[in-house]
Amino acid sequence: MPIADAAKKQIAQKRRLFLQVCLRCGARNPLNAERCRKCKSSDLRLKNRSVGLKK
Repeated sequence: MPIADAAKKQIAQKRRLFLQVCLRCGARNPLNAERCRKCKSSDLRLKNRSVGLKK
């Protein structure tokens, strides 16, 4: 079910898309994290936010 309210949609996108992912254990971390919250590794990447068609 799509979200019609623009403010709620913006909050949901920020919560779901703007984070970092650990390359070792796959844990989700906040954008300002320097180390992983689970394994304490510093190997973090930004979550892929590209939108494309599912095949």
